[in-house]
Amino acid sequence: MNNATFQLLRWVLVETSHPGNIGSAARALKTMGFSDLHLINPKIKGIAKEAEAIALASGAVDILESSQESSSLATAVQGCSLVIGLTSRDREFGPPALEWETARALIQETIMSHGKVALLFGPERTGLDNDHLALCTHRAWLDANPVYPSLNLAQAIMVCAYTLREALNKVTEGSNPKLMPNREEMADFADPAAIAAMLEHWREGLEEIGYLDPANPKKLMPRLQALFARSRLHKEEIDLLRGIAKQMLLRK
Repeated sequence: MNNATFQLLRWVLVETSHPGNIGSAARALKTMGFSDLHLINPKIKGIAKEAEAIALASGAVDILESSQESSSLATAVQGCSLVIGLTSRDREFGPPALEWETARALIQETIMSHGKVALLFGPERTGLDNDHLALCTHRAWLDANPVYPSLNLAQAIMVCAYTLREALNKVTEGSNPKLMPNREEMADFADPAAIAAMLEHWREGLEEIGYLDPANPKKLMPRLQALFARSRLHKEEIDLLRGIAKQMLLRK
């Protein structure tokens, strides 16, 4: 599998606390052939330049140097048709849950059709929260000892990177075109940032027509969020839904 294919997979670390974990993650990614690393709101600004990060990166300092640090998770996942948040915690709402084996197959399918994929890893102590998962199309977990399922951040990244490298290397030039995913259809999926913006538009519209009480919203928006996450919306469907929200806001 060539470098361009591996570049379709983005590794996003959210609110990481320890520079050493950033360095170890960079080393794991380079070892498995990946390099697109994004750092969102790390606890230390410029965390990739910390001495501990550089030391634990060993020969992967180039991954640290090319990493992108920003405050916007929405920007980091923009353009990705598949965004998977790694979390072992069950949620009442949120995106559909997948075992890692199923998630890996979906990642492989998306990359085969040249779609971009983002994998999200949360803060070391708390993991991804509901706001982070709101920007995911799916959530996934790694099968582990139920008595002690704890994995260090860099360990989790290495497990994912190794198994994804294994899966992607099985995709050969001789793959049967009839079994390949529809490239145009995969590229037409709306990214989670666009879905989040549409949901905010709907929240405003529902408040305007009196269907949503901002003082007592209950669980309406999380339920809608979960509904749309299950639907894998296309870009033209986002435009349609935003058109409905616009009409709600025009009602006086």
